[in-house]
Amino acid sequence: MKKIKIMVFGTFDGLHKGHLSFLKQAKNFTENSFLIASIARDSNVVKIKGKKPNFSEKERLLLVKKCKYIDKAVLSGKLKYLPHILKEKPDIIALGYDQKAYVDNLKKDLKNKGILIKIVRLKPYKAKIYKTHLLRK
Repeated sequence: MKKIKIMVFGTFDGLHKGHLSFLKQAKNFTENSFLIASIARDSNVVKIKGKKPNFSEKERLLLVKKCKYIDKAVLSGKLKYLPHILKEKPDIIALGYDQKAYVDNLKKDLKNKGILIKIVRLKPYKAKIYKTHLLRK
C-alpha cells in the first residue's frame, strides 16, 4: 500500500502542545500517512516574523526530527518556497489554522507547475494559549 505523503510547514522554535496537536492532526489526517515537516529557514523567519528564532534552523530541524509524528524533516527553500515542495512530491499539504505566509498563491503556483495537491487547514489547539510568542511572555 502506497504511503500518502503529507507535508507541513513551520518555524517550530521549540515544540509545545499546539505544535504537537498540529503534527498529530496532520499525521492522522489519513491512514498510511508519511509526514514531512518543512522547517523555515532563519532568514525567512526574520522576513515573516520580524525577528530571529531562538533556535537556529539546524537546531529546529534536529528537534522536529525527534518528534514521534514526523517521518522526515527538511529545511525549506532559502529564496523560493516551491522547489523543496516539488522535490518531496506531497499528496496533501496541511496548513496550520493561522498560517498565512506563502499560502495565498500556493495552489495556483503548484498548478502552474503541473501539480495538483490537496491543501487542508488543521484545527487550532487552545489557540489563545499555545502559540510560541504567547508562551514566551
